[in-house]
Amino acid sequence: MKTFTLAAGLAALVSTSALAETIGVSMVSFDDNFQTLLRTGLEARAGSLDGVDIQIEDAQYDVGKQLDQVNNFIASGVDAIILTIVDSSSAEAISNAASSAGVPLVYINIEPGNADALPAGQAFVGSNEIESGTMGAYEACLQLRAAGKSNGAKGYILAGNFIHQAAVQRTKDVHDVLGMDMCRFIEVAGEEEGKWSRDTAQNIMTNWLSTGEAVDVVFANNDEMAIGAIQALKAVNYDMADVVVVGVDATQDALASMMSGDLDATVFQNAKAQGAGGLDTALKLARGEDVPGRVYIPFELVTPANIDQYMTNN
Repeated sequence: MKTFTLAAGLAALVSTSALAETIGVSMVSFDDNFQTLLRTGLEARAGSLDGVDIQIEDAQYDVGKQLDQVNNFIASGVDAIILTIVDSSSAEAISNAASSAGVPLVYINIEPGNADALPAGQAFVGSNEIESGTMGAYEACLQLRAAGKSNGAKGYILAGNFIHQAAVQRTKDVHDVLGMDMCRFIEVAGEEEGKWSRDTAQNIMTNWLSTGEAVDVVFANNDEMAIGAIQALKAVNYDMADVVVVGVDATQDALASMMSGDLDATVFQNAKAQGAGGLDTALKLARGEDVPGRVYIPFELVTPANIDQYMTNN
């Protein structure tokens, strides 16, 4: 399956059309900060195009509700469907429903479980998760070594939700980096699913702190969980200069935390570009044009040294 990197010039994917086109969109949850940014990207891109209408539904983390939304979109005669999938393992049923009806389907942000075997007329638009966890974990390793903590450092992993490919891959990335010779000094003292949630991560970190074990580094699969861990650490007056915390997404809350000296690194995932690229790809498929099976938008490492470049991105 072919892949390519989507950078500048997303508009080139879509040709002008005089016909009105309707795209149905099902989002994992409207309450999730990153999903909100994706929605913003979709809406902004649609607003820049003539004759394109998008109908966005909230799946509320419910697999059954999302499948119903997809079937309703098909029944209403939409030209294409876009979704961030609630559970990667449900992709086959969703893909089959869309394929049987001849409706183009684009997964964005969260890679579906059948990404390597998507039917014709379907694609994934997002970022290569191998980059995200690897960038953050390696940067944490470098920061710990620079701080002189290259012997027996205690690390903690806050995974997202293992029904999502992103959580599986980002967590594997951390373990792969910690298996490198120069980073083997980091011992994983705790690992748990934080469900992408700030509050859940805060509770998990509080429990880890109650054991009395040292905390040298926290690897969070997303910024919300990184912030939750920081809140737990600060609640017990942990000196944030003594712990490295890394996340993924470079949300505005995360960048504010970095500016305050609490978050040490994050990885920018361009939500708005993913949303816009997803819509462009859906429109191409609806118009019978060929698209690659995967459209990748690169991740970018964000640290205090380059944070100014990202303050207005999201």
